[in-house]
Amino acid sequence: MKLRQVALVAENLAEVRQQFFQLLGLANDFADEGVGFFGLNNSVMAIGDTFLEIVSPKQDQTAAGRLLQRRHGDGGYMVLAQVEDIEPVSERINGLGIRKVWETDREEVTAFHVHPKDLGAAIVSFDEMRPAEDWIWAGPGWQDRKAEHVRAISGVTIQCLDPEAIMRSWSQAFAKPARWEGAGFVMALDQGEIEFIEASDGRGDGVAAVQFETGDLARIEAVAEEMSLIWQDSELMLCGTRLQFREG
Repeated sequence: MKLRQVALVAENLAEVRQQFFQLLGLANDFADEGVGFFGLNNSVMAIGDTFLEIVSPKQDQTAAGRLLQRRHGDGGYMVLAQVEDIEPVSERINGLGIRKVWETDREEVTAFHVHPKDLGAAIVSFDEMRPAEDWIWAGPGWQDRKAEHVRAISGVTIQCLDPEAIMRSWSQAFAKPARWEGAGFVMALDQGEIEFIEASDGRGDGVAAVQFETGDLARIEAVAEEMSLIWQDSELMLCGTRLQFREG
């Protein structure tokens, strides 16, 4: 099981998209017309073989729009995990009594989203790709438009009023153990990690941070300075989300 994509939600998609382009070293992205089904516009950016998505509501009464209101602005939205075989994952989710809010079964992909109120803290998608190395949500040719300044999304942080309870819920759904580390619980996937920490900013439960691997930390810092973003301890705030960078 791999952490393959993280989605953020923004009120102004065009502005946030350009900020990420500059910061991460991107020249192009993919706009998926399929997210119109959810009342959204989006931008999917290739970060190595992982992906950052920015969504924005284009109509009233969307889950993304409600999240913007509930969390008082831009922030984290969704976590997408790639699985080798979705059937046992689906059976496990059903056995746990977690509702599925959307499903698709096509030649290239079988996937479903689970209800954030059942799992807790955020929308999660489980996706089986055919072939496994592809990622249909990034559109054709994503391999030729990867970010220059970062290599991969290596982790995501979920903040919660009760991190232990949310960790246990996710651990059961993912069938992965979690350990206490530093200021929270960490659940390691086969690729990537999911961290659960206590919410302390008044915004409640949700995706709080995304971790990136980079080969040139100084370059990220320099670009952040050009953009007048506050850089401290190798992290900054953008789209209502902490972006954390580590060199490796």
